Amino acid sequence: MMMKKVLVATEKPFAPETLPIIKKICNEAGYEMELIEKYESQEDLIEAVKGANALIIRSDKVTKEVIEAAENLEIVVRAGAGYDNVDLEAATVHNVVVMNTPGQNSNAVAELALGMMVYFARNLFNGKPGTELKGKKLGMHAYGHVGKLVSNIAKGFGMEIYAFDPYIESENIRKDNVIPVDSAEELYRKCQYISLHMPANEKTKGSVNYNLMKQMPKGATIVNTARKEVVDEDSLLKIMDDRSDFSYLADVAPDCKDEFEQKYEGRYYFTPKKMGAQTKEANINAGVAAANQIIDFFTKGDITYKVN
Repeated sequence: MMMKKVLVATEKPFAPETLPIIKKICNEAGYEMELIEKYESQEDLIEAVKGANALIIRSDKVTKEVIEAAENLEIVVRAGAGYDNVDLEAATVHNVVVMNTPGQNSNAVAELALGMMVYFARNLFNGKPGTELKGKKLGMHAYGHVGKLVSNIAKGFGMEIYAFDPYIESENIRKDNVIPVDSAEELYRKCQYISLHMPANEKTKGSVNYNLMKQMPKGATIVNTARKEVVDEDSLLKIMDDRSDFSYLADVAPDCKDEFEQKYEGRYYFTPKKMGAQTKEANINAGVAAANQIIDFFTKGDITYKVN
């Protein structure tokens, strides 16, 4: 029987400590690890994936063309929570299982969300008086792995935490000393800070709209460490125009970034690139989890984290 090949394809490389661990996991299971990183074009990925039985990626785009080129491909694991960079329909057509690694980047994202809130509340540390987070109401729009961790950290700042998530029982939210609400409208109406943690899908894209944002109290701030697509940008620009007290923080700049730079100085902050998973710990955790999930899939048929 031919040795299975696990391709690690990362335009944005893993932390150096990650690859030896992934290789060790693969080798101990009798599989071969191959690597392509810092590649320059999609054609490079298409060429590299030929012959691979498994694929580990980060933010790399696994398109229909990539999947069709990989005739032996059985599984793709996105080392991270979001998987909108994978063509799930094409994967399903070609009997390729797609997984993510939920929870592995969660603490890094949570710390970033609170870090941006502190940084912005203190005027980007420019020496001028700012405000405190203590006593403010923070709403978690989605209460999964990241939402829970943001809530835990925010409690340490003395914030009052609310959450809306239609997929989680209210009692389970209350157990964490977080106040559940029945609708997104109620969440936005109550909270000065809203932290977004939903995936980007057909239900959520553009769901953070003007009708929601306009209900927020004075001094409103939305923190987006999820995906830019969940916020309707026309609505975002309208609320920024209508309310001089409204601010927007994100770890990925919206498409309308230029308008923010021209019109809303001092009312926004965008990280230079998506920073949610950019810690050494998260990097290692997600990569190792991806490798272990591949081994479990091949040896046990485990599809626990299948998303297609």
